Amino acid sequence: MKYIHLIGICGTGMGSLAGLFKEAGFKVSGSDTQFYPPMGDQIKALEIKLYTGFDPENLAEKPDIVIIGNVCRADNPEAVEALKLKIKYYSLPQALQEFFLKNKKAIVVAGTHGKTTTTCLLAWVLTSAGLDPGFLIGGVGLNLGKSFQLGKGDYFVVEGDEYDSAFFDKGPKFAHYKPAGAILTSLEWDHVDIYPTFEKMFGAFEKLTATLSEKTPLLAWMDSPKITELTHMRHYPLFRYGLSHGDYTAQNIKTEPAGTSFQLCCDDQRVPLFVPLSGRANLENTIAVAALCHRIGLSWEQIAEGLKTFQGIKRRQEIRGTVKGVTVIDDFAHHPTAIRRTIEALKERFPKQRLTAVFEPRSNTSRRNAHYDQYLKAFKGADKVILAPVYNPEKIPAAERLDTAKLADDLMKRGIDAYAVDGTDFIIEFILRGIGPNEVVAFFSNGDFDNIHEKLLDKLSRRKIFEDKKQVRSIKIRT
Repeated sequence: MKYIHLIGICGTGMGSLAGLFKEAGFKVSGSDTQFYPPMGDQIKALEIKLYTGFDPENLAEKPDIVIIGNVCRADNPEAVEALKLKIKYYSLPQALQEFFLKNKKAIVVAGTHGKTTTTCLLAWVLTSAGLDPGFLIGGVGLNLGKSFQLGKGDYFVVEGDEYDSAFFDKGPKFAHYKPAGAILTSLEWDHVDIYPTFEKMFGAFEKLTATLSEKTPLLAWMDSPKITELTHMRHYPLFRYGLSHGDYTAQNIKTEPAGTSFQLCCDDQRVPLFVPLSGRANLENTIAVAALCHRIGLSWEQIAEGLKTFQGIKRRQEIRGTVKGVTVIDDFAHHPTAIRRTIEALKERFPKQRLTAVFEPRSNTSRRNAHYDQYLKAFKGADKVILAPVYNPEKIPAAERLDTAKLADDLMKRGIDAYAVDGTDFIIEFILRGIGPNEVVAFFSNGDFDNIHEKLLDKLSRRKIFEDKKQVRSIKIRT
């Protein structure tokens, strides 16, 4: 039995890869600085030996293979030791291709937004159809119960990440996967720490399209001029999708709290479908999944059954609990477009309830001011906005750092009730003193946000909510 060690195991992709190795019968261990949910919980449940911190001593047993995550820089002491010991090493996508994709038909879902939802939905439709796909996803589907699976079928569904692979493998992850089918959901500037301009990021997506063969269908979002530019010259079958334009579109769209019903239109066909998701973005993701499944040969009956039985994804508009009429939502969105579209979906899903949006700038992009103007527009649909402090601000140069106090002030000038509030405890008290029944609180962060969701639910369960909503006093608001 080969022994695999993963450095940076708690990343969404690395944790899923660890699960694949464990399921395949390898001995597995891993190290990271912290093990926050949901990936930390998933890894612990697999009974993988875990080391806290990056230390050369973690390699004392000398594994046969080391997987080095992109969280590691070239001076990471554990990675340095692995190279010194001449242990065979891979980046995440190199390992995925070498050990799990070689004899499979890979289906890759790529794009700036919607990757996790689309990948989970696709994996579930294939599973529901009895095709037993393998998958590696940057989130946990509620139907699937985990973010990885070996699968015994022909297909392997991969969430295709455009972020770089490792310090020794600087290309985008999705350039490794040689897909037999692909979806491209969107294309906007993101990951400004490694793509200083949109043009640099556009070049990464060109590397994806270069891997498509003349038999690989690509389902591309119709409403993006940049995707149209990217796919203008092509050597692969291209199919476009959108709400009103493209090869696959939707008509007779009806929304309700339980989800969205519509007719999928392609050629002269009109197929009635339902998905228990809300919002324009999720409907577009659903069209993409249905279209790709149609291209690879699933029947409309199989597609309809998979869509209507989908249960959603952890940390994507996930309801963490409802206490005394207050619904608490956890969402991974951090790019301004993702936040805007999630707020639109939540207002559609909870049409008669006030929405408080609480945002923690935590990702490498959201902690910077590169998208400042877009954030001014992103929160438009919320009734109240609370901005948490920038996570680890010292790691972002002051001139590049997002100023949340200024952002709150500028949102106020646009008529949006917005506040910059310091610290988890202060945020919870601020929410409690201004909330009443029949309200929604949505937290946006790509990290654990200090478990603020559960802390708020606990306080709600032990505290009386007054209809008259007491005035907020003595809360530390930054000005």
